[in-house]
Amino acid sequence: MFSQIKTSSKNREIVSELTRKFNLGAENIIARIAIGYSLQSRKKFDPLDIKDSGGKEYSRSVLFGNYYPIYEFLVCTHYQIKNNDKDLPRYFKMHLDHGLEIIYEDIIDNPNLIGFDYLFDKIERGLSQIC
Repeated sequence: MFSQIKTSSKNREIVSELTRKFNLGAENIIARIAIGYSLQSRKKFDPLDIKDSGGKEYSRSVLFGNYYPIYEFLVCTHYQIKNNDKDLPRYFKMHLDHGLEIIYEDIIDNPNLIGFDYLFDKIERGLSQIC
């Protein structure tokens, strides 16, 4: 079990910038979106390839709120692991960092992008892949 997750130092500013760009209020919202977006990409990480942890720190309750069981299920299913796997916190961290980075790249590539249009487009694409 874990109590804290930290982004990489590079992603400390990205969290704030994306939160402002999308006008999301609390920074944990973009973090939740980033984890989901990263998982949607179907990328798998090696737990030994973890980046630094010098960035934004989230407690488990702040990062996931009441949705922790859903995120836990998604990550465990993605990696075919049990919910007591020692690497589970690493996978959360790696998908958080990866998701923030790919969202930020999308924004850099298209600076005129409107936040909600971007998010709705990504949600629609994700839903179309599973339906």
